[in-house]
Amino acid sequence: MRGNPDHPYTRGSLCVKVNRYLEHTRADDRILHPLRRTGPKGSGRFERISWDEALEEISVRLRGIIQEHGGEAVWPYQGTGSLGFVQGCEGAAGRRFWNVLGASRHWLNICSTAGNTGLTLTNGTPGGMDPEDFALSRLILLWGTNTLTSGHHLWKFVQDARADGAHVVAIDPIRTRTADQADQHLAIRPGTDAALALGLLNVVLAEGAQDEEFLAEHTEGWAAFREEILSHPVAKVAEITGIPAEDIHSLGIRLARTRPTAIRATMGIQRHAGGGTAMRTIAAIPGVTGDWRHPGGGVSYSTSGHLRLGVDTREDLLAAPVRTLTMTRLASELGSVKCLWVYGANPVGSTSDTNAIRRELRRDDLFTVVMEQFPTDTVDYADIVLPATMQTEHLDLHAGYGHLYLQWNEPAVEPPGECLSTTETFRRLARHMGLTEPSLYDSDLELAGQLLAGDHPSLEGITLDRLRKEGWVRLNHPKPFLPFADGFPTPSGRLRFPPAGEAYVPPLSVRTAGGSPYGLTLITPAAHTFLNTVFGNNPELRRRAKEPVVLVNPADAAERGLVSGQRARVHNDRGEFLADVEVSDRVARGVVASPKGRWPKHSPGGANANAVVEERDADLGRGAVYHDNLVEVSPCAGP
Repeated sequence: MRGNPDHPYTRGSLCVKVNRYLEHTRADDRILHPLRRTGPKGSGRFERISWDEALEEISVRLRGIIQEHGGEAVWPYQGTGSLGFVQGCEGAAGRRFWNVLGASRHWLNICSTAGNTGLTLTNGTPGGMDPEDFALSRLILLWGTNTLTSGHHLWKFVQDARADGAHVVAIDPIRTRTADQADQHLAIRPGTDAALALGLLNVVLAEGAQDEEFLAEHTEGWAAFREEILSHPVAKVAEITGIPAEDIHSLGIRLARTRPTAIRATMGIQRHAGGGTAMRTIAAIPGVTGDWRHPGGGVSYSTSGHLRLGVDTREDLLAAPVRTLTMTRLASELGSVKCLWVYGANPVGSTSDTNAIRRELRRDDLFTVVMEQFPTDTVDYADIVLPATMQTEHLDLHAGYGHLYLQWNEPAVEPPGECLSTTETFRRLARHMGLTEPSLYDSDLELAGQLLAGDHPSLEGITLDRLRKEGWVRLNHPKPFLPFADGFPTPSGRLRFPPAGEAYVPPLSVRTAGGSPYGLTLITPAAHTFLNTVFGNNPELRRRAKEPVVLVNPADAAERGLVSGQRARVHNDRGEFLADVEVSDRVARGVVASPKGRWPKHSPGGANANAVVEERDADLGRGAVYHDNLVEVSPCAGP
């Protein structure tokens, strides 16, 4: 497998995570057959059974649970392990089946919902710039995003812009490999991004550089937001963010004088108490500067808002309204659930408050089914495990939230063993349960055709035959792309500035004001070798990742008697995980960082960083708060 040099966005490059994907599909620990638990929950001990045995046991248990407790006692817990629209979380895979059963809805809020909500409040959509248009930018703010690790295709367009004189600034609590390559790095205090946005705009106003014409014709709420900006002078913002005042002022001057300015802010920036507001306020910047009128100007968070497929999950199949259960509240909401069905997800490795989740998964009255490719920590708690296909083995339709292309995924090989695709698994289960709803048996090609049958303008001219023939097709958007040239998709058609007093929500560390016994803010950035917990079992990628580390600022390390290479406990009242200390000025004082993505079972002490993450909602969209956690770091006892 190799990258396709003809693709306009990837240009033939693969990231370290997937360039050995074919070997990964044939790994020794691949799950190839249905399994039934033989040991205690959590032991990971199973016996091989046939598909008929698995489907029969599942059918009997589901019927019994629904008869006794109702359909809402079933929680289909689906994640983003596959982002395909046919097999994955964005499409109809399983949803029709669950609607027939009357199962609870699943609110998939773990990834980007706070930022999506914040951007929608400002712009009417989370969609923004075409990332390819960064090549046209003259000032690029890489804000809370480590591009070279978790979106390296964009870097080519950043380099194109730099060749034409663009200035690149990394705004990040960590001096990442991207920050090393930027022209400037601002080490912001976690969760204070909205305050920095207000401080930069304060300088823009002082320079008289606001775009009055754009403000008058294309925005609403400017008078109140202007007062909010004026209430955040540079000195105040420097105190909040930990960034020197002179650095804020100089970047503000550059922002005032440079058109077009492009801002790239991705999912990590919104995983804290004020994450939705942070994206809402950052999105206001091009509304003040007028950058949305310029090719190469604006904000890029996700391109998903520029696509609307015809996803028909057949909500009419629900006999009555059902409740919604929240992905990041698995531990606290699982108590009323009798069947947990996990697919495309590894919650024991990826979801907040791992210890509480484990306690719930050990319940004798909980029937757990996991569809998986590998023996994850979540699989260890399953009653039944169903073997799932991988990308090379099933049909799918993909879009990117970082580009504007639809991509066709034709199966290249037969699935190994008895692995089945998500759609085929639900077709077989529906048949085994005697369900008669015809749409439950639509083929994958029929589902793909339905997805492309929508009437959204982005799909004009894109047919299933064309996509299968060409492999990828750009969505029907011009190039360069000015997404709001005809106005914003808000009720007024205007960009909406945050109301007075609602432009900055402080993080936990600020709100506790020293009242917590835990004095360090833990952030868990993306690892260079793992994709969340995908590939967390890959021997080569684990070798490259080495042992888990926690970055600690020299001053914080000295106060705690920590030295590089020492094994330490990162802990709070929820739990702890173990990591080797790396004393480094890559993190500011008061901040510690440990990359995410490790499987707990492959980590020292059997836990990863999610053992210390609280089940708590961000300000908007019930987003997760992975980067808003207070901890302590203590030396491990013994040698």
